Amino acid sequence: MTQQDDVTFPHSTGTAVRTLPEAFQLTASVRPSAVALRTPGSIQEVTWREYGERVKAIAAGLAGLGIGHGDTVGIMLTNRPEFHLVDTAALHLGAIPFSIYNTSSPEQIEYLFGNAENRVVVTEKAFLDKVRQSGASLEHIIVVDGPANDAATLEDVEASPAADFDFDAAWRAVAPTDVATLIYTSGTTGPPKGVEITHRNMIAQLVGVEHVLDVGFDDRVASYLPAAHIADRVSAHAMNMVRGIQITSVADPREIAAALPDTRPTVFFGVPRVWQKIKAGIEAKLAEEPSPIKRNLANWAIGVGLAAAQKDLAGEGRGLPLTIQHTIADALVLSKLRHALGLEQIKFAGSGAAAIPAEVLQYFLGLGIAVLEVWGLSETTGVSTTTTHDDLKIGTVGKAVNGVELKLAEDGELLVRGAVVMRGYRKQPEKTAETIDADGWLVTGDIATVDAEGNVSIVDRKKELIISEAGKNMSPTNIENAMKASSSLISQAVAIGEARPYITALIALDPDAAAVRAKALGIPGADLATLTAREELRKEVAEAIRAGNKKLSQVEQIKRFVISSHYWEPGGEELTPTMKLRRKPISAMYADEIIDLYAAVPGNEVVDLR
Repeated sequence: MTQQDDVTFPHSTGTAVRTLPEAFQLTASVRPSAVALRTPGSIQEVTWREYGERVKAIAAGLAGLGIGHGDTVGIMLTNRPEFHLVDTAALHLGAIPFSIYNTSSPEQIEYLFGNAENRVVVTEKAFLDKVRQSGASLEHIIVVDGPANDAATLEDVEASPAADFDFDAAWRAVAPTDVATLIYTSGTTGPPKGVEITHRNMIAQLVGVEHVLDVGFDDRVASYLPAAHIADRVSAHAMNMVRGIQITSVADPREIAAALPDTRPTVFFGVPRVWQKIKAGIEAKLAEEPSPIKRNLANWAIGVGLAAAQKDLAGEGRGLPLTIQHTIADALVLSKLRHALGLEQIKFAGSGAAAIPAEVLQYFLGLGIAVLEVWGLSETTGVSTTTTHDDLKIGTVGKAVNGVELKLAEDGELLVRGAVVMRGYRKQPEKTAETIDADGWLVTGDIATVDAEGNVSIVDRKKELIISEAGKNMSPTNIENAMKASSSLISQAVAIGEARPYITALIALDPDAAAVRAKALGIPGADLATLTAREELRKEVAEAIRAGNKKLSQVEQIKRFVISSHYWEPGGEELTPTMKLRRKPISAMYADEIIDLYAAVPGNEVVDLR
């Protein structure tokens, strides 16, 4: 199949759709009075009728600003209904709306807008200073949350439509090969690249995951990941336009756990750290339970659920005693726990964007929530492989989704081909040619293995493999996940060991778990420096790392570690907005600590496990 061949999605109305505007127009007509977009507590609600009307008005207003087919429109917004209104309106013009991370600095904004060449940005008052300080060449700055000096409001735009604007002609002129958005890579190894995702790519992605994401108007999703990330753009935004799933926009991603009981999602996608945080929250709640009877009952039930899950995963029968115990555990505790989390109606729970410890997946399966692990890239429009409810091969990322071909290069690098593969990198033809060969195979940068059934296991990023002083190749992610799975106190671990005699680690603590420990130690509200100086906490981290080491070979085991003096936040120096490690900046920032980890006589901050 060539880039020009059509990919169609069977819309619920019976019409096959090829572009996002075509799908949206049909979707908006099915249940016009149903709520399409909302915020927690239903403070804001937008029906499909209102959604359609606003899209038409905003499109006309953007056309009045000179935005037309092929023009780019920058978006810098928190997760809110206005994002969907603006993005969808721009798509109906054949324009290319794209989002940038809210943590972007003025210098980053200048680079991104320079590459995208957008003359318009839609943002909020909170980000105006950064946008203006960037010095980006912008003709129009539009804010969605009220009047601001030297910026138009979204209402101003809607009130100034282009003369004789033909809305229907505009969206009908959108072609499957037109670019629908730009996804800027997180820039962990250099300047971000603008991944050009076409309408055809988006439709192909929805076709590819239909077997695990068969949703419609009665389904709900919480949108909390940045719209600059491909996961939210597909699982929420595109799924809403094409399938009619209701979106609850959660403006602060830190509030997602609190928002789930309000949303009651049937679809929920989380990066690994989100699932780990939910697990840590459950454990913290149980630790603080004043009633020993309730605490012991809950721990017993979770243990029974985990035992049942492990039997199921092994393909073994549960046996009568475990079956009876699980029935009781689910009735008394597990079902109530799923309800308290807001996940009792979940149809699809997914994890992706980074590797997740197998223990976390087993834990949630024990609670009655099967989390499917997906794998893919921005360059493949999101999901290229997934496990399924019928084939939950924990430890793998499953099989290729519909329409995707996979193969391994001679060095083990995973290659992908299919209609989900991007058009290319914006204004970087050389990088595009390096990434996609003449036969359409995209190099992913991931080293993988594929078993006899076609299940893919990701070893690690090709450029991130550790080669020790003795020449041993090791996966840092495998080492790091073993540590994180051992204790909710460990938020992040960074394995160090390139050309070194043994493995050491930098450890970052989880703020919530640390707060629980501080309270238990009688120092509630203590800062991190005070907390990490406590011998009790250092011993707990050391025991967790020893437990993690037992899952690893001798050469992979961590021999020394230091605990970071501050918490690592998404979008900060150490982590991308989606909580991937920024390894090069970390190596530079913690150069002194790394030197100390290998010193003949290390400093007091280094914990030696040998």
